[in-house]
Amino acid sequence: MAKLYFYYASMNAGKSTILLQSSFNYRERGMHTMLFTAAIDDRAGKGLGTIASRIGLTADAAAFDAGTDLYRIVVAEHAAQTVHCVLVDEAQFLTKAQVWQLARVCDELGIPVLTYGLRTDFQANLFEGSQWLLALADVLTEIKAVCMCGRKAIMNLRIDAQGLAVAAGAQTEIGGNDRYVALCRRHFTAALMGAKVQQGRV
Repeated sequence: MAKLYFYYASMNAGKSTILLQSSFNYRERGMHTMLFTAAIDDRAGKGLGTIASRIGLTADAAAFDAGTDLYRIVVAEHAAQTVHCVLVDEAQFLTKAQVWQLARVCDELGIPVLTYGLRTDFQANLFEGSQWLLALADVLTEIKAVCMCGRKAIMNLRIDAQGLAVAAGAQTEIGGNDRYVALCRRHFTAALMGAKVQQGRV
């Protein structure tokens, strides 16, 4: 039975790298995979539809936004060429409806779906996609990241140009190491209380 997987972590945990390796493993065995990534995330610098890891691996992917019907796209592709696995990067940006669509891909088409994303935002609130993946996924797996103190990093701190914590603002603001730092809960709290994040330290 095909399953819906949610691999979650803080930023800089290697989610995209693991996704690309998983797709490679399928393709190396002659199997066809479909890759999706959020249209809102253009950090790769190659336009929409590119999954890029921090270690330099990249792959083309279909870009999705809130209006994309993922089930319909997979059905069309599967009719033309057997799809063996669907992989979704930046899964926190999925809508509730899209998570249900991916569940249908598993349940009705028999295709496993591997999703990768953040669990919470910079205010420790669940993203919509993450909330529904936590509710509906058959398998939940945490990918470990490390805080600068050596503890497990589970929080995503948004910082300004001076290295100070940003405590308010829109949930979604695309950025990399210049805007976000993965921290343990203790150092996340310290940063929100005024400690400065500078050169990897609070």
